[in-house]
Amino acid sequence: GARTLANMFSATHSVLVIFLVFRGTNGDSVNQTEGPVTVSEGAPRTLHCTYQTSESNIYLSWYVQYLNKAPQLLLKGSKANQRAEHQGFQATLATSDSSFHLQKPSMQASDSAVYYCALSDTVRGAAGGAEHKPKGSR
Repeated sequence: GARTLANMFSATHSVLVIFLVFRGTNGDSVNQTEGPVTVSEGAPRTLHCTYQTSESNIYLSWYVQYLNKAPQLLLKGSKANQRAEHQGFQATLATSDSSFHLQKPSMQASDSAVYYCALSDTVRGAAGGAEHKPKGSR
């Protein structure tokens, strides 16, 4: 507990991965593995993400936030395109067990970041929820 984030980031040959859990409205949620965890450089890693939703058209996304940077989209999957790959990461949307696990065969020190799994559905995405959006925009 005494180790600070800065100390963990400066540790040699280890990758820091942090997981957060998001809960949406309507009982929708995604659950991620507890964190933070450190991973040996060059080792494979799976970041777990499972979701709960009553919607049929869903999109799962993984975002990555590097130190002192804004979160950015890493990859996303949907029922139409279940498998996604980007920068050595891959994830497959498995509706059978409601999972969208992020995998990388060989983690690098540069992969030290916060990883977020996010769930969205087309219905609320189009409706905009509490946001007011012009008609016809997505």
